[in-house]
Amino acid sequence: MSLDIDQIALHQLLKRDEQTLDVVLRDSLLPANAAVEEIMAELHRVYSAKNKAYGLFNEGSELAQALHICRKDDKDFLAFRRAATGRLRDELAKYPFAEGGVVLFGQYRYLAVEYLLIAVLSSRNSTRVNETLDINTTHYLDINHPDIVACIDLTEWETNPQSTRYLTFLKGRVGRKVSDFFMDFLAAAEGLDTKAQNRGLLQAVDDYCADAQLDKNERQAVRQQVYSYCNQQLHVGEEIELQALSQEIASAGEKDFMQFSSEQGYHLEDSFPADRGTLRQLTKFAGSGGGISLTFDAMLLGERIFWDAATDTLTIKGTPPNLRDQLQRRLSGNSK
Repeated sequence: MSLDIDQIALHQLLKRDEQTLDVVLRDSLLPANAAVEEIMAELHRVYSAKNKAYGLFNEGSELAQALHICRKDDKDFLAFRRAATGRLRDELAKYPFAEGGVVLFGQYRYLAVEYLLIAVLSSRNSTRVNETLDINTTHYLDINHPDIVACIDLTEWETNPQSTRYLTFLKGRVGRKVSDFFMDFLAAAEGLDTKAQNRGLLQAVDDYCADAQLDKNERQAVRQQVYSYCNQQLHVGEEIELQALSQEIASAGEKDFMQFSSEQGYHLEDSFPADRGTLRQLTKFAGSGGGISLTFDAMLLGERIFWDAATDTLTIKGTPPNLRDQLQRRLSGNSK
């Protein structure tokens, strides 16, 4: 991976006590040496592989205005980052989970696109054996498990300001409102709803098959085609392209899938990111609750697996060998 780094600034947030979060500001930008490039490339790789939410700046966002002035008038990059870190501290300090960390502002180019990545990285302790075989404690940045990260596609923001997806961010772990304070800091709102786009795609596929009056096997074949294409896009880090997907699906009726989805008003974007969990529903049924967890191939419904809606009963004919072995051993043990 080759990144062209423009500027990187590091600052630090230190939690003194339950009510105090101090800022330690660096006086200069980091030099773009091999170590810095390696860290930035790894952070970009890790962040790119995660499921992200999309957003856009609110009208009147102070951070957006300051960033615009900084880029338009070629203002001091470091001064902008120092001021932004102060605002970040003020927002983060409002939440009880605030632990501080190293604040990184990285402006770089990747594949002809310019980005500004903002992250709060935690420090971790580890041990190492030095050259004299002594054991020492060392600190490192936990780049592989970031909680607080946002990335602004500066190229998209400046060339297409009406976009709803030039800003991406991590929503954080369940129970921690990481995205809440970060969105307040950015003065931004959620934009493109990736899960909603993927759910809309699944509904459009089912309706397309129903409109064409396909039988069970034909419907499953279409779902498998859709899944194969979308999974491939997910694997290579590309978005779902409706036009390309329509070409993958053999025309099942008078209209191709692209035309059908457009006329039926599913409000699908021409392209949007794939959501792995949602797309899995094309080929599998899955659910858990009340001590039960089930996953099975969709093609088995009505063949080996039957659901009675009236009694909410699921009947499985032919259990997996390893499950059957566990059941037999348990029953055998109880009979003694």
